[in-house]
Amino acid sequence: MPDGSANTADLRACLGRVRNGDKSALNELIVLATNRLQVLTHRMLRDYPRVRRWAETDDVMQNALVRLCRALEQVHPPSVREFYALATVQIRRELIDLSRHYSGPENAAANHESQGDVPAEPGVPDLTHEPGALADWREFHEQVAALPEEEREVFGLLFYQGLTQEDTADVLEISLRTVQRRWQAALLGLHRARKGESPGT
Repeated sequence: MPDGSANTADLRACLGRVRNGDKSALNELIVLATNRLQVLTHRMLRDYPRVRRWAETDDVMQNALVRLCRALEQVHPPSVREFYALATVQIRRELIDLSRHYSGPENAAANHESQGDVPAEPGVPDLTHEPGALADWREFHEQVAALPEEEREVFGLLFYQGLTQEDTADVLEISLRTVQRRWQAALLGLHRARKGESPGT
């Protein structure tokens, strides 16, 4: 799911200035993160229409950004690698909390009237209101969090951050072949954990 360049040079420059006490650099870091989060949250909600029904891209992006800003007040990542790790954790937590909010018997989705909403595609059951689908979505992100650290890190950069495999290798300072091996191991681990099912099925 790559979305283009990682802009690692800009991130490295900003992180260096933050470490040197440049307060304006922190604002620039937030701007870079905002632009990235907007692209990523739009893509993720596009891929998960059952969740998109309940949350707008801007809402999810804003909540993830608030989490990241709070984290950056406490921690100044020393490298691009640590910055992406911090940002990925905030995105994943927001997505898990979102699905928790809209699943279960007392959630806002459980008793929602569906009339007037956008109809499902022809031949596709309209399950967008089904809390079980949201619970499954949450389970997927929790299974990602449970991956071994090296696999989780590569999966996070490729899936949550939308980096290319080449950019991931650059950020982690490992070979492209190692990235590919860890990515395949992560996919295999998730396949086993989910018993061959994709999220939302």
